[in-house]
Amino acid sequence: MTRYLGVDLGDRRIGLAVSDPLCITAQGLETYVRAEDSPAADADYIAALCAKYAPCRIVMGMPRNMDGSYGPAAHKAYDFAQLLEARTGEAVDFYDERLSTVMAERVLYEQKLDWKKRRKVVDKLAAVVILQGYMDGGCIGDRR
Repeated sequence: MTRYLGVDLGDRRIGLAVSDPLCITAQGLETYVRAEDSPAADADYIAALCAKYAPCRIVMGMPRNMDGSYGPAAHKAYDFAQLLEARTGEAVDFYDERLSTVMAERVLYEQKLDWKKRRKVVDKLAAVVILQGYMDGGCIGDRR
């Protein structure tokens, strides 16, 4: 049995999710607040989660523009993924995350959560959306 670890990378927070051992459903783990100016510390934190959950693959949201092109956020995600692969020894697949945060916000809004509560969990839920989409799509990601 294997697991996947989902990552929604943001400038201030990282949403994290993990699959069940059968890779059917994704569950939110947490919203990690990034260390200031230390991507290495962020990667080390995720590496510790990898040691705990032993995923066979990390799935990171790839931010794309609405026309499908890659912008500055995509380059940051790619650079962080390389650091993450070096720290964890796990392969990183990318999954198109366009509108994942919008979907997460909509779900939380429909639950009638106030903005303070939504802000605490929206990144975690976005990671769930990314990971579930990856698994529902046959675990096919973009190695870019």
